[in-house]
Amino acid sequence: MFQFEYQTRVRYAETDQMGYVYYGNYAAFYEIARTEMLRSTGISYRELEEMGVMLPVMEMKCKYIKPARYDDLITIKTTIRKKPAVRIVFEYELFNEKEELLNTGETTLVFVDISKNKPTMPPAIFLEKMAQYFE
Repeated sequence: MFQFEYQTRVRYAETDQMGYVYYGNYAAFYEIARTEMLRSTGISYRELEEMGVMLPVMEMKCKYIKPARYDDLITIKTTIRKKPAVRIVFEYELFNEKEELLNTGETTLVFVDISKNKPTMPPAIFLEKMAQYFE
C-alpha cells in the first residue's frame, strides 16, 4: 500500500457564494494530490507521457461530509491499496486543520498507449518504483 499526504490552502476563487469550496473543485484537489504522489516516486505525469503512456480518468467517486472553506489549510491523504496494473485506483481523504474529515473520493485511471490509443501495462520503470510499496 502506498500513502502520500499533500497540503494546500483553499483560495477564494475555489469557493462559492456561501464561502464553501465549490463541489466541482474537489476533482482538481484529487488531481493535484495524485500528481504530487506520483512525482514523489521519481516519475512525473509528464515523464509517463514522454514514455508514450497517458492516464485518463475512467471513474470518479466523491462524498461530501463537511465543507472546506476559504483559507482553510487542507490535507489530502492519497492511498493506492492495490499494485498498479492496466488500471490504478487512488483513494482520497481530505481533512481540515482540526483533522476533521471533510471529503472522501476515489478515481480509477487507466494506462493507455498514446500511439495505439489502447490500454497497456505501465512502463517497467514505473512498476519498479511502485514495487516497494506492494511487497
